Amino acid sequence: MLIAEDLVLLVFDDETGKPDSTVTNLAYALAGALLIELGIENRVGVGEGSKGRLELLDRTPTGRQALDDALAKLEKYEGRKPKDVIAPLSGQRLTERLLEGLAERGVLRREEGKVLKLFPVTRWPAEDSAHELKLRETLNAVLVDGQDPDERTAALIAVLAAIKAASKVLDLPERADRKAVDRRAKEIAEGNWGSVATRKAVEDLTAAVMTAVMIPAIVTTTAS
Repeated sequence: MLIAEDLVLLVFDDETGKPDSTVTNLAYALAGALLIELGIENRVGVGEGSKGRLELLDRTPTGRQALDDALAKLEKYEGRKPKDVIAPLSGQRLTERLLEGLAERGVLRREEGKVLKLFPVTRWPAEDSAHELKLRETLNAVLVDGQDPDERTAALIAVLAAIKAASKVLDLPERADRKAVDRRAKEIAEGNWGSVATRKAVEDLTAAVMTAVMIPAIVTTTAS
């Protein structure tokens, strides 16, 4: 399962098949998750020096469609700053394509309907929740119980922190617990959690993703 797919499962309600209405900039977050995963797999990196430009290290396909589409698209943006490639990666129905892929594998179920009997709407309720339940257990162990995350879990938490959704995806009844989880998520996002081989590049990519995802949210809030 891709980090981006994990994010989709966490944000979409299992019963209604609709995304959490309080989560903003989901497409940007998903694009960021793809970019970070390409960094973890040593497909992309960040150049040395103050410019910190994106570098393609390995163009070999991964065999996973969403990642390979992102990798192919990045060929046009090599040499740009990582934060500047998030918007291009978030286009072309990224969210829908990830949802469709999960439905094809029997993880979600596609349901077509209409609002007010006029406007077509597609919902994506859970079909097989086994992976998501295990994922939530892992997040609870890291964010609530204080266990150390592995590299992929830390990357997912960093993206959740960027869209301020870490506490939203866990069942936390107390406000104090939600604040503690958000603090813990932010610490992980800013910490040294990568492997020795990929740490610098992945941390640089994560920082760029958090900046790119958070800026539209700030603009939207200010405008409203």
